[in-house]
Amino acid sequence: MAFRTFIIFLFFFLSVSSKFQCSKSQETWIQAGYWYSASELPVSDVDSSLFTHLIYAFAFINSSTYHLYINSSTEQSFSSFASTIKRKNPSAISLLSIWAGREDLEIFSSMISDSFHRKSFIDSSINMARINDYGGLELTGVVPSMRLNMTNLGTLFDEWRRAAASESKNSGKSELLLIMAGYYSPSLDSVTYPIGSLIRNLDWIEIVAYDYYVPTKSNLTGAHAALYGTLSQANTDRGIKEWLRTGLSASKLVLGLPYHGYAWQLVNPKDNFIGAPASGPAITTDGSMGYKSIKSFIQNYGYGKTSSFNSTYVVNCFTVGSNWFNFDDVEAIRAKVSYAKEKKLSGYSVFQLSNDDNWLLSKTGKQLKKRKSLIHILIGLAIAFLLICIVMFCCFRRKVLKSKGILSTTSRSVPILKISTCAENVSSDAESIRAYSFNDIEVATDNFSNKNKLAEGGFGPVYQGKLSKGEQIAVKRLSKTSHQGVEEFKNEVTLTARLQHVNLVRVLGFCTEREEKMLIYEYMPNKSLNFYLHDPVRRFLLDWRKRIHIIEGIIQGLLYLQEYSNFTIIHRDLKVSNILLDEKMNPKISDFGMARLFRKDELEANTGRIVGTYGYVPPEYVKKGIYSMKYDVYSFGVLLLQIISGKRTACYYGPNENLNLLEHAYDLWKDGDGMEFIDSSLDDSSSSCKLLRCMQVALLCVQENPAERPTMLEVSFLLKNETAPISTPKRPAFSIKKDEDEECVLKSNMCSVDDATISQVVPR
Repeated sequence: MAFRTFIIFLFFFLSVSSKFQCSKSQETWIQAGYWYSASELPVSDVDSSLFTHLIYAFAFINSSTYHLYINSSTEQSFSSFASTIKRKNPSAISLLSIWAGREDLEIFSSMISDSFHRKSFIDSSINMARINDYGGLELTGVVPSMRLNMTNLGTLFDEWRRAAASESKNSGKSELLLIMAGYYSPSLDSVTYPIGSLIRNLDWIEIVAYDYYVPTKSNLTGAHAALYGTLSQANTDRGIKEWLRTGLSASKLVLGLPYHGYAWQLVNPKDNFIGAPASGPAITTDGSMGYKSIKSFIQNYGYGKTSSFNSTYVVNCFTVGSNWFNFDDVEAIRAKVSYAKEKKLSGYSVFQLSNDDNWLLSKTGKQLKKRKSLIHILIGLAIAFLLICIVMFCCFRRKVLKSKGILSTTSRSVPILKISTCAENVSSDAESIRAYSFNDIEVATDNFSNKNKLAEGGFGPVYQGKLSKGEQIAVKRLSKTSHQGVEEFKNEVTLTARLQHVNLVRVLGFCTEREEKMLIYEYMPNKSLNFYLHDPVRRFLLDWRKRIHIIEGIIQGLLYLQEYSNFTIIHRDLKVSNILLDEKMNPKISDFGMARLFRKDELEANTGRIVGTYGYVPPEYVKKGIYSMKYDVYSFGVLLLQIISGKRTACYYGPNENLNLLEHAYDLWKDGDGMEFIDSSLDDSSSSCKLLRCMQVALLCVQENPAERPTMLEVSFLLKNETAPISTPKRPAFSIKKDEDEECVLKSNMCSVDDATISQVVPR
């Protein structure tokens, strides 16, 4: 009976798994590419196996008849395009792109404003596609504009779809796809696409996510295809979010990827950052260069250098002499395709194929899809194997127990140990965490000797240790009276073990033997930032160059937690003692016991248990228990003020010594005496990152209203771009000049030790 049940169960599982795999395979992940008719790449040389859709660019609109036409020089390639692609890859669909942008916009506007002209255009486009075996039509170059009536555009799409459906019914052929390659945002200058019509009629919309900044229109270098940026900057993530806010489904969107970049002429070759002064285009007339040409230039003139990947904007940059290049290399393409998957978009479309270098970029996007499919298959097989083993073991065990008379015929439920898997969702490719024995840790720390003690806080002591194979470790041994309880311990183990970033301290393992709670970290030989900042001698070891390096590292760590990991992670205990320094003084954020995970669509949460460190906790958290990404922004602002001043949060300043650190900094900055706040040992004369600008950014971060604080992306941009406009900060939170009673409450709870941690405060 048990064996028969097992067979039935296995058959059911495999059947469901098979159906699941079939349904997944039927979901089309779009991998489209433009073949430009004027390119030097023959259609026959296109590696069509890398694409699901290939787009011929372009057909044009006749100014008098409004019929489509192809330039005479490319008619032969147009007529043979679809058949050539089909011969090489029968599953690939050919699409015809119709140009209606810039210089042809007046023709297009005239066409859509008249019903007779629209019909001429529609009939011509469908007829041309069918005769030449194209599977769909794309409209390219139309942006929201006062020169174009959006109502008429919506009408065109309604009529186009009805005509395509009617033609399909009459011909018995599959209905033509209708697509638009649209502006990166649904709106421009208060004009918005006809969203309802787009939803009803289009199979997908390609987001043209590039050419935001070009050297012919800007005197500052720019990330022309930035994935991320500030609210004031054009960037893909911002555009996608605006599209989704219109009610359009993510499955209607396809991400446009550029196989080209731009070369800028720098005013000063030493200023080669994004946003640096430039005098115009370099290398070519407009600065545009295909990926293949840029790689060739780097190889010929780069003298062994390689491009650098900027993870803040997700772009590649390269400088040689006064020439500055901005383009997408393998790293950027990989990140953007992953972004499209994460946002559940329908795929990506590249412009244009002839710019690729031996199909390197196209293979990068394709490999990500293959790798994910393989992972799904392997996971399915592993689950099936595990279930088979479990069922067989249970059957065998039941048979043995019955034979011994131990198990009655009445079954009894057995509790199952539940293990938190939230960290596995954060990063599936992280290393496994190790469970260490108490004896291993005892030997490594020389029986927890005082000479190996690195620090001691409210949670307990931290020891330096050395494992039998010579690996240096740090051991946090939670005391019985520790503020970090079982929940925080489990949280840090499950969360931090899977976070992988150069600016986050890595947890190697844990030990729970003999009722201990110990966490084993990678060893940080240069201790914490607190060890240097507040010491009258050691602070001189941190000149401005080193402090900038530390600030940038902290920002990168927070950007990973807030923007680039699969989940949004709120640290909630960012402070100087939790910034550790490795042998090269690289900063790493530590202690994730208070951290919390958000899904990407969550903005904030509420708690009745207030935790954190006095001086670093924002007002909305103290008063209402609300926390969001702006919690860590606030803490970073406090931390930044400490880094530039060397001052503590638990002391009082000003003529009457009645001002907290934030209020003291704000008053000096407002009165134009900001340099009095700065550590006198620091000199920013040789750095593009200025101390007073850092002070202003920090004060923006600690404003009372969380909505008025910048995001970490904006913080990064403001600190890297000295000429970027910056707003004026309002009076900081917990200001005694604003609310005497609130400050008295806070002051009465202040501790003299900088690391005092809130254990339980009831929100007001």
